[in-house]
Amino acid sequence: MHKRIPKLNAVEKHIEQTISAVISTSQLPAEIGRYTKLQMEFQLELTMIRMNLEHLLKRYKQDLDTVMNAPRQDVLLTLDQHESVAIESAKTLYGRVQALQTQGGS
Repeated sequence: MHKRIPKLNAVEKHIEQTISAVISTSQLPAEIGRYTKLQMEFQLELTMIRMNLEHLLKRYKQDLDTVMNAPRQDVLLTLDQHESVAIESAKTLYGRVQALQTQGGS
């Protein structure tokens, strides 16, 4: 789980860089508006993901601390509906950013 947080930070940075580059180089008001809206949507999605991951980390703090101190132990985490959605949303968001970068780079 702790590995996902840095990846989420990287996705957030990647989103900001990609969208900011498109906005700063575009001269079309419609495109600037579209990407500005997309940037806000990504930020909202990231906020939801972070809130649910924080909830997961708090809920399983003891188990995660045990694993961090004894890496040979395996712990199975049972995700609630919101946490599952957050994990899937993070994966989807990463895919969307990759697609955006491909579109922006062509």
